[in-house]
Amino acid sequence: MKIEELEKNIGYSFHNKNLLYTALTHTSYAYENRQTSNEKLEFLGDSILEFVSSKYLYENYTHLNEGEMTKVRASVVCEKSLYKVAIKHNFSDFLRLGKSEKVNQGNKSASILSDSVEAVIAAMYLDGGLKPVETFIIENLKEEIEIASKNVGLKDYKTVLQEKLQEHGNVSIEYQIIKETGPDHQKEFTAEVSCDGKKLAIGQGSSKKLAEMEAARKALEELKEM
Repeated sequence: MKIEELEKNIGYSFHNKNLLYTALTHTSYAYENRQTSNEKLEFLGDSILEFVSSKYLYENYTHLNEGEMTKVRASVVCEKSLYKVAIKHNFSDFLRLGKSEKVNQGNKSASILSDSVEAVIAAMYLDGGLKPVETFIIENLKEEIEIASKNVGLKDYKTVLQEKLQEHGNVSIEYQIIKETGPDHQKEFTAEVSCDGKKLAIGQGSSKKLAEMEAARKALEELKEM
């Protein structure tokens, strides 16, 4: 596939295409073809990603303290989130991999794909400065940041409920999403928590995790009343 397709996917056209090619060059390909790998770009991209996400949190989540912002950033600036970004923009179609990595389907590797996102971020910064990089990072991580910010201040009711129910021995605690409503950008989930097959409570939330947490909180209230 042509590199212009990836540029279209990420919403940025490179002045220096070689920067983008390097960002997509895995060490295995670089070794076999005597070229520069994306390792140094990955190093730079990691720092840029942390800076941009920190700046965004500082400016838009003033209700969070320093510790909470650190937790949100750590949960968002991670392999899992960057892997999602790579999949969304079809990075796997453009990676330059050595023969061994191709055989092992390295273009599907979460670590290789997430590293390539960091490298592309650095390449974008070197090619066009901070503005396009900020746009790319925030557009792709904004939703993850919002979800993480809602979770960070919550007491872990699921852990508390588990400890409470297992005071007198092991029991089977299960959470099940029983309902989903609303459009994709504004989903509402309903979760049910049960213990040894007996329904304890249900809860609603804007994510599956929040719904489960609310169900656990309500179950704790029920147990307290009993």
